[in-house]
Amino acid sequence: MPAAQQTTVSDLRERYGARYRWLVLATVMLGLIASIISSTIVNVAVPDMSRHFTLGQERAQWIATSFMIATTLAMPLTPALLERFGLRRLFMTGVIMLAIGGMVGGLSNRFELMIAARVLEGFSAGLLQPIPTIVILRAFASDEQGRTMGLFGMGVVLAPALGPTVGGMLVEAFGWRSIFFFVVPPCAIAFWFARRFLPTTSSLTAATGRFDWVGTGVLSTAILLLLNGLVAVHQGVVEASTLLLPGLLLVAGFARLQWRHAHPLVNVRLLGRRTFGLGAIVGFVYGIGVFGSTYLLPVFLQMGLGYSPSAAGAALFPGGIALALALYLTGRLVDRLPPPRLVFAGVLVFSISIGVMASVSSATPYAVIVGWIVLGRIGLGMILPSLTLAVTRGLERGEIPQAASITSLLRQFGGAVGVATVGLLLEWRLDVRGFTADALGSSSATAPAGLVRAFQETFGLLMLLTLPAVLAAWLMTRPTRTRSSPD
Repeated sequence: MPAAQQTTVSDLRERYGARYRWLVLATVMLGLIASIISSTIVNVAVPDMSRHFTLGQERAQWIATSFMIATTLAMPLTPALLERFGLRRLFMTGVIMLAIGGMVGGLSNRFELMIAARVLEGFSAGLLQPIPTIVILRAFASDEQGRTMGLFGMGVVLAPALGPTVGGMLVEAFGWRSIFFFVVPPCAIAFWFARRFLPTTSSLTAATGRFDWVGTGVLSTAILLLLNGLVAVHQGVVEASTLLLPGLLLVAGFARLQWRHAHPLVNVRLLGRRTFGLGAIVGFVYGIGVFGSTYLLPVFLQMGLGYSPSAAGAALFPGGIALALALYLTGRLVDRLPPPRLVFAGVLVFSISIGVMASVSSATPYAVIVGWIVLGRIGLGMILPSLTLAVTRGLERGEIPQAASITSLLRQFGGAVGVATVGLLLEWRLDVRGFTADALGSSSATAPAGLVRAFQETFGLLMLLTLPAVLAAWLMTRPTRTRSSPD
């Protein structure tokens, strides 16, 4: 029987044997890495694209924010779509959309068309990113999950670290359009792997019943209102409130609907469990810090410190190596040590690494800057595998897809909030220091001290935003208090 006709898990497992689950993991990880690289590879090109399209910071941030919003909107749909369409069809659709978005973005002559391409890329990434977690937690034994989560974490966090490194070299050698085309080859390989190794039907997800279109509409509207309201803060409190307040009301209404729903789109009851709820806070704030700093770092190195795109991207490469080592070691430790302790240590280290960037100036040696970035990547490598296991251990098998979707959604929503917030904070500090938002669209070998100071203050404020994750991670390490029953 040709590989394309082998549509069931049992058929494929019989053909490939015990290694089959690793082939599935490799396939979905390739799509995951391509989708994450597409989200961060553009960050190093923001100054060049700002000059090409004549953008100020308030518009330039949409290069990243539009992707993050679309990803956040798509993530809750993954469990239901997996059940309805099967793993192979959903995955192949996702990689096709990602490749089309890359080609359209690279050919765009108008800023609006490029943003539309980013939205398409982001939506496909939202469909693809929760899939590896579901595969790991359903296909691998509990004693293998720590090591496997280490490999998964390597893709989730190593890709954002290496994306700007590759992007910087591409921008200098071929221009900013090349970063969009870069994602097409891995999508083509992932598509071929999917036809060969992924089943059209699988037991990865539990039955979800009828698709919750009402819940999807309410959640999507709430996310759009909240993120656009956050971006609108620079226009004024009144303008932002007209979006933020309805968004918060819709979130409350969505939670109420999902609590009562027989087959919820998002199982909000899981958030009521202490460890999962605290882990959700860590994941959300983690997203703010990771994506906010990943957006801010290349821009700061180029526009604040005067480094070239390739030098700015290369500054993140040693951090990627450190991240890979940290993920490997954490994957081995997480099956031996309590995962919450590793989460707390990682969050604390990562928060400190963001804070010290507030002291970086033009007098700071390049090697020192790289060292602070490496410190942050070590913290990231400690967080992801241990956080996923900490919040999913103790859950029923049928709850795992929902848990994976919720944690991915919150991490991605935090990322969208982080990019939008960093853009807002940077614009505010630029204004306080007497610079217009167009300062990021100018090219200068030596930036004024006030411009550097604005970036430093933005890093300091971003570090403050990570402190709730430090507190939540610490609380995860504390034992749950139970009332003693009377004799």
